[in-house]
This record gives sequence, C-alpha cells and structure tokens, in this order.
Amino acid sequence: MAEISKHFKARAPSAIRLASIEFAKRGKGIEAINVAIGNVSLPMHPAMQKRMKELGAAGSPFESGAVKYTATRGEAEANKAVLNVIASSGFETAGLYSQILDGGSMGMELAIVGCCGAAGSSEAPLLLIDAAYTNYMLFAQRVGRKTISVRRALGEDGKYSLPKMEEIEEMIKRHKPGAMVVIPYDNPTGQFFSQERMNALAKLCVKYDMWMVSDEAYRELHYTGEKPSSVWAIDNKIVSGIEGKRISIETASKVWNACGLRIGALVTDNKEFHEKSVAEYTANLCPNAIGQYIFGALAHESHENLQKWYEKQRGHYKKMMLEVSSGLREKMPGLIVSSPDASMYSVVDVSKICNEKFDAKEFVMYCAREGSVEIEGKQMTLLVAPMEGFYSVADGEENPGKKQMRIAYVEAPERMALVPELFAKLFEEYKNEEINP
Repeated sequence: MAEISKHFKARAPSAIRLASIEFAKRGKGIEAINVAIGNVSLPMHPAMQKRMKELGAAGSPFESGAVKYTATRGEAEANKAVLNVIASSGFETAGLYSQILDGGSMGMELAIVGCCGAAGSSEAPLLLIDAAYTNYMLFAQRVGRKTISVRRALGEDGKYSLPKMEEIEEMIKRHKPGAMVVIPYDNPTGQFFSQERMNALAKLCVKYDMWMVSDEAYRELHYTGEKPSSVWAIDNKIVSGIEGKRISIETASKVWNACGLRIGALVTDNKEFHEKSVAEYTANLCPNAIGQYIFGALAHESHENLQKWYEKQRGHYKKMMLEVSSGLREKMPGLIVSSPDASMYSVVDVSKICNEKFDAKEFVMYCAREGSVEIEGKQMTLLVAPMEGFYSVADGEENPGKKQMRIAYVEAPERMALVPELFAKLFEEYKNEEINP
C-alpha cells in the first residue's frame, strides 16, 4: 500500500475539536453542551445580516448567480472594512496594508511562513507565551517551522502572572526568534494584555529585531474597564523602531459572530511583507468571495455605530463569564478558574481537587464518549477542550494542561448557566468511575 507521510501519521485532532469529533460517534439520546470550541452562537452584525439575506437581490455582485474569483489580496471594500474596524477602536490606519484571507487561521499560517525560518536550523523560530493558542503550534509543524515558548502561571486567585521581562529576554537571546506572538485579549486564558504590557513587549521586538505579531481576533472584548490595547497603538513615538515590524491578525469570526464565514485578514505596516504575503497567497487563488461581500458591509458603518456594537458584545460576555465562573467555584470548592478579563474563555484547573493520576484529556474523552448526568430532566454531557495541547513541554516535564481545561462562552446564556452543575456532576461521576471501574 502507498505510505502516508510521517507528518500525517503523527497528526491527531486539535484539542479544541477533539471532544466534538468523539461525541459525533455517539448514539442519540444524549444532549451535549459544547463549550470546547469558540463557535459563537450570536447573530452577525445587522449590516452583515442584511447582505447575507440579499445575496441574489438587484445590485448584489451575485444577482446573476455567478461567483467569480476575486483578487488575491481580496476586494477593496472588504479591506476597507478591516481598516474601518481597526480605526473604530481609535487607532491610526494610515500606512497600513490589509490582505483578506480565508479566516484568521490563514493569517496565522502566513505570518509564521513569512517571519520564521525552517525547522531544524537555528533560524528564527516563533516565540509563544504558554498557555498559547494551540493552532500556532500546529500550523508551525505543518509548514516546517520551530516554536519556542515562555510560560505564564495560573495562580489560585485565577490571575495569570506573565514571566518577568528578563526571562523573556533571556529566551530571545538564546533562540533568536523571528517573531513574537501576542494575543492581547487572550485565547485560551481570558487574560487581558494592557497597552503598557504591549509596549514593553514591543521594545523587546525592536531590541532583538523581531516581528511583533498581534492576534487581535477578540479586540474590544475586554472587561477590566481599561482602554482597548493593540499593536496599532504603538508607533515610533512610543517605541522607537517598531514601525515596519508590526503585524495584526484580524477575523470576522468572534467580535462579528461570523465563525463560519471564514473571513480574516493579515494587516501590516511593512509594504514588502504585504507584497510577499500576497504573492505567497496566489497559490490559494483568492479568499471567499461571498464572505468578503458580507463582511464588506462594515466598511460603511460609522465608528459610533461600531462602538455601540462592541458595548453590546461586551455586556453579553461579561455577565455570562462572571456568573458561570463564580458558579463553577461555588459548585466545586477548590477549583481554580481564570479571571474573566477578556475574550470569551476561561481555564479551569482541577489540580487542587483531583488525584495525581487525573488526566484532563481522559476526562474530556469520557464526557464525550460515555459521560451522562441528569440535568433538568434530560440526560446531558459537557464538551470542553483539554489544555494539554496549549503548552510546549520538554521531554520528561509535567504538562500543566493535564489538570486544566478550557471553557468557551459560546452557548446561549440559559445553556451556559447549566455548565457549573453539569461540570461538577460529570467530574464526580468520573471520579467514581476511576475508583470503581
């Protein structure tokens, strides 16, 4: 038989999709609340909805029924929408180059290809801050690039402490990364990176001649009362030399509630990087034509209207995150839940309430394959993401993710309200299964 590649043989499903894949194999009769994936269930922005509902109407580019290729860089209107969104948060967009892509994920892949050297050499790995969004590691493996990481710690108070700047700098000196990835409104931790922290990291990027890649998928989803932070709030006046090293990853998925639209963007202030990125993307031909048209509606929205939208989104998530995280702590004394400061995720750490052999991935698989408890007269289970895949660990090192899971606040509020009781009951059921298999 023909052999598949070594890469394919080693490939397993991403941690964020694992529970869903396993649950799909299960028979009917069990209802699942799926908080393993950041699959937003809210409706899109009204202007985007309007275009979606009128795709075949007079004046639509699709009224004839034809869906043609667009330019590789994406339609001018869609790129204008990206820059309008950035500007609506108060950031200067003059001199920025935007490239529309099939989802923010493609922006991650292109950033890695464009900023980092080949694996197996000493040339420019990608620097991540663990716990790091797992797909950065997976994309790096796909395109043959190396990753390195510095690690933050989750305290019992739910707060993440970042490594000292000296520790990050020492890692940079040792490995000479080509780029640093920062997620200001963090996935998976829910941590918020203040502008002060962003500026400090930018200084390291300048000092060691690295790209600063800011994944701003959740920009404006922050709940601490601070101003929004961004790589686009940093210029040469604030950090001398940062201009020309800035990249942001944008997406329609999260703030705009359009995960399945698969529209993202790669924005930079470096003309050469932009041109080479577009050249690389010609192999993909072009991004999604229909998705671009729907997202392009935001090019014509006022900043005032967009700010009202952000406020509405923040109100939705903040209330739900506070209620669910406090409910989890109440139902499971000793459980550590990360502080809900940004994005739409919490990390739960069971290290204080489980035995040494507990493995979060095994618990997740149990819930997906066979776990079932009664909630409000129905047999239900819960799908969460094991955190093991969000960490880089050395051989023989204990992975903190073995005792941690990520919860995404994406179900309707009434269903999210069931998560604390559901999690607690399934956890007890699993512990009893461990004792009495």
